[in-house]
Amino acid sequence: MTDALTIALAQLNPTVGDVTGNARQLRSAREEAARLGADLVVASELALSGYPPEDLVVRPSFQETVHRELQALAAETEDGGPGLLVGTPWVDGGTVYNVAALLDGGRIADMRRKYDLPNYGVFDEKRVFAGGPLPGPVNFRGVRLGVMICEDMWTDEVTECLEESGAEILVVLNGSPFEVDKVDQRLNLAVARVTESRLPIIYVNQVGGQDELVFDGSSFVLDADAALKGQAVSWREEILPTTWRRENGAWHCETAERNPPAEGLAAIYEAMTLGLRDYVTKNGFPGVIIGLSGGIDSALTAAVAADALGPGRVRCVMMPSPYTSAESLEDAAATARLLGVALDEVSIEPAMGAFDTMLRPLFGNAEADTTEENIQARSRGMTLMALSNKTGSMVLSTGNKSEMSVGYATLYGDMCGGYSVLKDVYKTTVFALARWRNGNRLPGMLGPEGRAIPERVIVKPPSAELKPDQRDDDTLPPYDTLDRILDGLVERDMGVDAVVEEGFDRALVLRVWRMLLGAEYKRRQAPPGVKITSRSFGRDRRYPIVNAFRGRD
Repeated sequence: MTDALTIALAQLNPTVGDVTGNARQLRSAREEAARLGADLVVASELALSGYPPEDLVVRPSFQETVHRELQALAAETEDGGPGLLVGTPWVDGGTVYNVAALLDGGRIADMRRKYDLPNYGVFDEKRVFAGGPLPGPVNFRGVRLGVMICEDMWTDEVTECLEESGAEILVVLNGSPFEVDKVDQRLNLAVARVTESRLPIIYVNQVGGQDELVFDGSSFVLDADAALKGQAVSWREEILPTTWRRENGAWHCETAERNPPAEGLAAIYEAMTLGLRDYVTKNGFPGVIIGLSGGIDSALTAAVAADALGPGRVRCVMMPSPYTSAESLEDAAATARLLGVALDEVSIEPAMGAFDTMLRPLFGNAEADTTEENIQARSRGMTLMALSNKTGSMVLSTGNKSEMSVGYATLYGDMCGGYSVLKDVYKTTVFALARWRNGNRLPGMLGPEGRAIPERVIVKPPSAELKPDQRDDDTLPPYDTLDRILDGLVERDMGVDAVVEEGFDRALVLRVWRMLLGAEYKRRQAPPGVKITSRSFGRDRRYPIVNAFRGRD
């Protein structure tokens, strides 16, 4: 009987679709774990295919590639080194399953299918996978492991089945995206499963960005008394070895490395940075281009880009119009100097004149309005996209969640871009993040030490500067009020009456509600951006564009 075991948690950053590269990554993790004396290496959910693979998994050529690479990994375990427990798609009888495959002794020794397929928020696994039966434990070198896959841990049904069928250690393979307060939620659920089963638990999560999702890792181990015995560093790849011993018939984990996870503003900033870095690098862009206006949104976007990619891969462009203040020109230049990024200046006044000449015969004597303001924004968008086409670098849009909620943005103008760092960040949080970054620079950040954003950029009233003396609060409620209303309408999905009961003016709430519904067509055309909250626009919150319902309850 085995009485001692070393299990390595492989917290890796796979790339969706790069099956061969992911297999190479798993191979390297196994080699590193072998040097650390591991008997078993546990990777994350669908680590071989990348997560989430979405409709890739229904392509026969993709299925064949996964099958080939999994068999190759299995054959390598004949060397007597560590076994490998890895997440992968698997086809059986023409049906695709999300499985955990145990590779040991030169073969696929066993396999467990995911039982509970999530189908809410950003998850729609029932679209491409079939659910498996309630699992029993797998036998690894004389130890019965209760293997679960992500959502299987979120309710008690799978844990109960594993405990009743003789599991000794619970092992969970995860692809759990970051959102604010998610770390505590996972830990609380794991504690509940340990308390119910009286079994220790190993929780392995991936890191990295994938489209709008970002994964924070934060893998951990809880002993049978729910004590935290080990926790991998957040936001970084790591091979974390844990030592296990059987005492009086039960398995216990010795204390290993414990890294407290990032919280609050630090976690949000890490999420934005890693999400952007992986989106740019995994898609092969040489760098990014940002319209730097002298305002706080573009300044924070530039700071995140410099921290994610390094200042040398960030190019900023100031595009003044006749309404651009000298202060904005100075603030954009000061931001670029602090960050060490390149800054070009291209006036859009010639483009404004050209459009005026082109459209005057059609506009006639109509008064100037938002049409002319939007022409300015679209002239800037066209300028940035032309530079993107010429250089290959990707444009970052700079709008925040407050603006996108109420449609305070111009289609094909300031909404131009391939990615939006602030898409799920409210304006009040933008201010807080700017101040946080001026006082903090975490390991792995490539931007400057010290201040990254000029103080005047943070304290001056926000303005689009599309007409004389314009301020955002001419059109919108003050952001601290707007964001609290949006928190009710968007994050908590409350009706107008319920939000009014929290102390807001009814007419104002109704106005924001109408703007929120009316901007859906714009949001549908917005670039992707990293998910921060539990109700990000896109896959988390799906409203119809054609929508006659105006219910207030």
